[in-house]
Amino acid sequence: MALQLPYPRSFLGLLLTGFSLIALPLVGALAYSAWNTERLADQSRSAVFSASQAARASRSLVNRIGSIERLAQQLAVSRDPEVGADYAQVHRSFRQIADELYLLPLERVQLEALNRVVQQEGELYAALTQPSEGRPVARDVKRRTALLSDSAYEVLAVSHLAADREVLRLRTNAEAVLLRLVLLVIFGTAVALAIALGLTRYIARPIGELDAAIRRLGGGDFSDPIFVRGPEDLQTLGERLDWLRRRLLELEEEKNRFLRHLSHELKTPLTALREGAELLNDQVAGPLAPPQRQVVAIMRDNGIKLQHLIEEMLDYQRALHAAASLVPRPTALDSLVAEAVRPHQLAMQANDQHLVLDLEAAFAEVDAEKVRSIVDNLVGNAVKFAPPGGTIRIVERADSDSVTLDVIDSGPGVPPEERDSIFDSFFQGRARPGGRVAGTGLGLAIAREFAEAHGGRLVVVPGGEGGHFRLTLPRRRTHALAVAA
Repeated sequence: MALQLPYPRSFLGLLLTGFSLIALPLVGALAYSAWNTERLADQSRSAVFSASQAARASRSLVNRIGSIERLAQQLAVSRDPEVGADYAQVHRSFRQIADELYLLPLERVQLEALNRVVQQEGELYAALTQPSEGRPVARDVKRRTALLSDSAYEVLAVSHLAADREVLRLRTNAEAVLLRLVLLVIFGTAVALAIALGLTRYIARPIGELDAAIRRLGGGDFSDPIFVRGPEDLQTLGERLDWLRRRLLELEEEKNRFLRHLSHELKTPLTALREGAELLNDQVAGPLAPPQRQVVAIMRDNGIKLQHLIEEMLDYQRALHAAASLVPRPTALDSLVAEAVRPHQLAMQANDQHLVLDLEAAFAEVDAEKVRSIVDNLVGNAVKFAPPGGTIRIVERADSDSVTLDVIDSGPGVPPEERDSIFDSFFQGRARPGGRVAGTGLGLAIAREFAEAHGGRLVVVPGGEGGHFRLTLPRRRTHALAVAA
């Protein structure tokens, strides 16, 4: 069983938690970068300070060696006590500078050079401070001071080389730190993106459940209970949607019950009226005079029309409900149109009407039954209004996005003032010169409902001779929902 993480109490809390989790690796990377940068800065300050101190002390050591060289040569020649006192003071200063150098973090080469200088200077000082008979001669002092000066300059050169090496080491450390920071930024960004993707699914799950529930309600599916997992406010919204589902289910049942009762209540007396009219028409109750037979024929015909009207009203309500629950599948529209036209061919032959089919092969994701109903209504409408000997032309064309179907007849056409109302329920238009064409005014209303449910359009094309209706359907499935009254 998959682990279900708990949700915060509110959707705002969920968003804040998600933002915090996404920001956590980025903040960690920033803190680590700041710590590395500060440590590198400390190393740089320490290295620069040590190098500067070593260089300063080395220069001071060289200066003291110069004084020692001059005083040692004077002391080797004159044996003056004042010169000896000055030499002793310079010696102490030299040892003090050497001790300062020993306190610095010297490298091995620096330490060896410093030890050599200190040893040479100590030996020279010890030799010059001996009793008179044991002191070295001026030539030996000159040789020793020359070696001491060379060693001092070696210490200075080594200090400069050490400073250069320290700069190089700092540069290498800086490059390494920069590489680590780049890798850390990449890793932190990857972790943040991974957390964001996971949280997106985690946050979107209750929203997706709400969307699916709303789509089920819009599609007229009231059977499954609605339950939304997530924060309490979204759960409350899911409970309200479930209440709405139950309420819509009750209303749907009440409407169906009302329609069933209405059908029963209307059909029962209508059946009695039709049976009475049929008995009178068959002269079961006795012979009828011609005027009486005419009245009975009118009653019989109007009874049939009333029954058709009741049945079409019920069919219209079912059609509105069906428009919100399409089942789109890839369909060959040219074959579908040809099949939908076939039942009307007998009526066309009876009226001596000519059918012209100009169909282009095309596939589209549609509900075949609903589109067949649209074509059936349009062709039936054309058969009604086209005059005897007239022409009915059906043209289908397709492009990359949509399919267009034109149904054109040679009848009187649709008057301009009726083009906006002809798709209204129960609208029949004004009487035509050839007499009023029987109908309920529901066929085109149902056809437009089905067209809009597919995300398409059904319109009257103005201009030209006769009636011209154009159906446009998208070739790929859309999310358009029918707006059922």
